[in-house]
Amino acid sequence: MIEIPSDLHPDLVPLVFLLGTWEGAGVTDFPGAEKANFGQSVTFSHDGRDFLEYVSHSWILDAEGNKVKPLESESGFWRIDKDRKVEVVMVRDQGIVEIWYGELAHQKPQIDLVTDAVARTAASGPYTGGKRLYGYVKSDLMWVGEKATPEVELRPYMSAHLKKVVTPEEVADMARGLGDLPDDGIAFFK
Repeated sequence: MIEIPSDLHPDLVPLVFLLGTWEGAGVTDFPGAEKANFGQSVTFSHDGRDFLEYVSHSWILDAEGNKVKPLESESGFWRIDKDRKVEVVMVRDQGIVEIWYGELAHQKPQIDLVTDAVARTAASGPYTGGKRLYGYVKSDLMWVGEKATPEVELRPYMSAHLKKVVTPEEVADMARGLGDLPDDGIAFFK
């Protein structure tokens, strides 16, 4: 069960499944770049206003799963309206600013996004737009991204499987909600 924070703006309740820090790994593969495994940390947070703050950092992993070098960083703001339409403003470290629009599915926690506008600095690489699909599947966050450039049609380029990070404070909060546990702890799991 997903807990709704008491200070969460009411408009954001449909996006509550995104809240928290998520970590995991994925694959990146796009023409002109070397295919690689990557690690990722994503945080969705809120401060009581009508948007979620989004921050993502990813890094290339070697064959043993060790961090090799940074891959991408992005940050932004997510909103949703009463009709489940989602809008995202995102800035990437490559010098790209994007506006994404999409929709939260009605029967499952899944968000489909498509770029509506892209602005690039002179230093950024070629990029014309993208699509992303985020899904909350068996308590994990999964996503796949597609991108297009003037030379390459829209195609998948990154995907990841992320698990929620539980902080010591969250564990303590959960424990307080359990009440008294048996001394050996084992009976709790029977």
